[in-house]
Amino acid sequence: MNITPHILYLGVNDREIDLFEGQYRVPNGICYNSYLIRDEKIAVMDTVDRRFTKEWLANLSAALEGRRPDYLIIQHMEPDHSAGIADFLACYPETAIVANAKTFAMMNQFFGELSAKTVTVKDGDTLSLGGRTLSFLFAPMVHWPEVMVTYDGTDKVLFSADGFGKFGALDAEENWADEARRYYIGIVGKYGAQVQSLLKKAATLTVEKICPLHGPVLTENLGYYLGLYDAWSSYRPENEGVCLAYASVYGNTEKAAKLLVDQLQENGCPAVALYDLSRCDPAQAIADAFRYSTLVLASLTYNADVFPSMHQFLHGLTERNYQNRTVGFIENGSWAPMAIKIMKDALAKSKNITYLESAVTVRSAVNSSNKEEIAAMAKEICLRMKNNG
Repeated sequence: MNITPHILYLGVNDREIDLFEGQYRVPNGICYNSYLIRDEKIAVMDTVDRRFTKEWLANLSAALEGRRPDYLIIQHMEPDHSAGIADFLACYPETAIVANAKTFAMMNQFFGELSAKTVTVKDGDTLSLGGRTLSFLFAPMVHWPEVMVTYDGTDKVLFSADGFGKFGALDAEENWADEARRYYIGIVGKYGAQVQSLLKKAATLTVEKICPLHGPVLTENLGYYLGLYDAWSSYRPENEGVCLAYASVYGNTEKAAKLLVDQLQENGCPAVALYDLSRCDPAQAIADAFRYSTLVLASLTYNADVFPSMHQFLHGLTERNYQNRTVGFIENGSWAPMAIKIMKDALAKSKNITYLESAVTVRSAVNSSNKEEIAAMAKEICLRMKNNG
């Protein structure tokens, strides 16, 4: 696949995988992207997962059309992108590996000492391929410390490493933003400040195409994708709406949560995402907690704590720097309800959290007073969103 007359796609689709990084569900698989830049000299951008190295090398051989690569550029050492280095060098031992010092240190950890020519680059360094020059921009912690991105100023292409990637194989028909959001919040979400730094660097470039290491090449309406990344990395709500996440055992906390959904819809709430934390994809629930302006947490009290699935959900939020949201609480406890205190304590270090004045305490089962409290909470949420709009 030609991205430009001089840049070819070499990647592969993985439809065998069920969990990415051992935790993220990928029902539509994932792709591992690699690229070839043809000029007076030839550069290969990254490799692929070890299970697909043979297929990737066949793609590379076809694209080379009898030529030999001069450089293998490694932007990111995570094994789904670097596992083919040793096999590549077995085929093309004369090729020089281009990477930064941290990348070479990790390469030695993964492979031991490789017998290869090397070119160590620093932030802002360039590499001439003849008719074009590549520029290297360091992007530490997006999402590993050695990450760098590469800019081809001739074709105005940004090779963005894991940035602007998404779950799903290239032949999957799915909404880009939904799977890119889940991917970004799960993998990069903790490092918003570092993504902001990369966006500022990218803003100095004229970019017409973005080539990530996962997901499709982005060629149109790049402002849309950049805008989403700016919102996600700034921890700004993407949409006005409510993410309602609940943990229930006998259905009473679930009933309270669903009554709130009904009330929100009656009051004209623009969007409500409801998650049973014991059964849903936790990465999707976390992604929607970041997507929407309001989060409501509903949990029973369990062993003087919250229910385990709620505990895990709260940890998933706070480790990704959850902030700048409105949060409300529903708790349940037959003799000593304390879930609200525990959930609020879990968010204590989150910045710019506004708590709803309305709260609901269920004692065993939802009663008429709880229904009134739930109605009041829905009205408060919708009024706040109306005022924000």
